Amino acid sequence: MKLDILAVGAHPDDVELSCSGTIAKEIANGKKVGILDLTRGELGTRGSAEIRDAEAAAAADILGVEFRENLEFSDAFFQNNTAHQMEIMKVIRKYKPEIVLCNAIEDRHIDHGKAAKLVSDSCFLSGLRKIETILDGESQDPWRPKHVFHYIQWKNIKPDFVVDITGFLDKKLESVLAYRSQFFDENSKEPETPISSSNFLDSITYRAQDMGRLINTEHAEGYNVERYVAVNSVFDLI
Repeated sequence: MKLDILAVGAHPDDVELSCSGTIAKEIANGKKVGILDLTRGELGTRGSAEIRDAEAAAAADILGVEFRENLEFSDAFFQNNTAHQMEIMKVIRKYKPEIVLCNAIEDRHIDHGKAAKLVSDSCFLSGLRKIETILDGESQDPWRPKHVFHYIQWKNIKPDFVVDITGFLDKKLESVLAYRSQFFDENSKEPETPISSSNFLDSITYRAQDMGRLINTEHAEGYNVERYVAVNSVFDLI
């Protein structure tokens, strides 16, 4: 399967919280999108890895992605090393995405910035012909995505560009709320966490509104780039 976009998250729910509006919009436009989770989020305070597995599957169905896979790296302890890079490269070479969306370059959770660098490095290395990866007994061809974009997470990082997601916020929120164990529930007996408050849940909407305000649309999501964004014409910009 050839993908247009591969969205990668250190934990299940990273993608939904940060770039699911973009994903929903591009799927509606006929693009093929897949999700890759690096860990099962097994060290999360609330719920369990098994609960998160089910929630991630439900969120993927809501968004309508082509597939969702989990590499089952060790939550909090995965490293940007050869072994982890090779596993990500196998996925990149298998699905050949044009664009990779991945974690914030720097963030509150240590896994986010670590995953951002790991995925970025893996995307580059995946294009090197002399690095061999084997999948299902066959050698894979090299593939390097055209773009790696970093979505914005906990911290209010200034975006390099924003995507208008007007009309897709409801789908984004629906996918987020598939993670019932993680977010605000007044009846929950689980311990409180930074993301379980009603304020955090509300912030998903007001951040999208604020990003939209800045580009004169209703809702938007922001991204950071690793190199200049090029356009063919100034009229390509809205």
